[in-house]
Amino acid sequence: MGRASFDLRFLRRYNILMLRELFSFNLLGHSLGIDLGTTNTLIYRKGQGIVLNMPTVMALRNTNEEVIGVGEEARLMLGKTPQNIRAIRPLQDGVVADYEITRKMVSHFISLIQPGRVLIGPKLIIGVPTVATRVEKRALVDIAQEVGARRIHLVEEPVAAVIGADLPISEPVGNMVVDIGGGTSEAAITSLNGVVVSRSIRVAGDEMNLVISQYLREEYNLYIGEQMAEHIKISIGCALAEDKKEKIKIRGRDLKAGFPREIEIDSREMSSVLSPVLNTILDMIEATLEASPPALAGDIMERGICLTGGGARLRKLDEFVSARVKLPVWVVSEPLLSVVTGLGKLLENPGLLSQVEISTGLK
Repeated sequence: MGRASFDLRFLRRYNILMLRELFSFNLLGHSLGIDLGTTNTLIYRKGQGIVLNMPTVMALRNTNEEVIGVGEEARLMLGKTPQNIRAIRPLQDGVVADYEITRKMVSHFISLIQPGRVLIGPKLIIGVPTVATRVEKRALVDIAQEVGARRIHLVEEPVAAVIGADLPISEPVGNMVVDIGGGTSEAAITSLNGVVVSRSIRVAGDEMNLVISQYLREEYNLYIGEQMAEHIKISIGCALAEDKKEKIKIRGRDLKAGFPREIEIDSREMSSVLSPVLNTILDMIEATLEASPPALAGDIMERGICLTGGGARLRKLDEFVSARVKLPVWVVSEPLLSVVTGLGKLLENPGLLSQVEISTGLK
């Protein structure tokens, strides 16, 4: 009797464990849209919206490649790590620069959204720069396959941005979008579900941070880190000099004395410092306009230019661009979210996805 009672208890416990194991599995992975950017990664989950917005940074221990931080946790380590730890931004200029680190990071992000195991992996729509090479597309597809994706679609980022901005992508009208990210700036004219003309340069938000750092070294003998440069750009960065100057205090290391030092800078200084970077981006915009087919040029004159991407949040950038190109220019309400929002809309509209996705040309 005791033996039978023990066997029954064991069987019940075994069944409970098996049920827990069964319910830890999901039959299908979620359908996700991924905007894998140089600075930030955003993910949209079908039916739920944007579920992740994190810095594209990973921190590892040098001795054994152990992951010790991802996203915001790793970003806070930039420039502050000891010799046995490195904080890495695995994407450069909008494309994969470190394959293995990018794979680990994407896998981690997906695990945050979908904990537990799945029998069939997620469906992924990934945004890619228009100028991405075959090799760069291959890297993204390989990463998606390694994290278990059951289906992979690539969509050009300007197309996703146009969809995210609620512009008429499928109609025979020209839409011009300028996407200023962390590593690249891209201008594109779209019509009938595709890109007609595009230009891209590797000058964007990161370059703005760089010129701010260089200016402070040359003008004030002050060395600052990447995070401080970003803070300055966000706080008082401006494309046009403002009547009312805004000031902030910043801290860094004095290059002569070697000790920490604090100085005060203002927004007028920053508008002058950022001018060379912004003029380079404007040159790209003008080159795109010059290459526009005449039939679409009239649409752009009427509809104007749409600014998206994190760099579009720079104050008075729309006025700066408009003054140069003599066209209406406007910034979408959430410029950082435009691409991932467009990818999310494509998750909800498979018919449109089939029209706008690009062939990887990869077998």
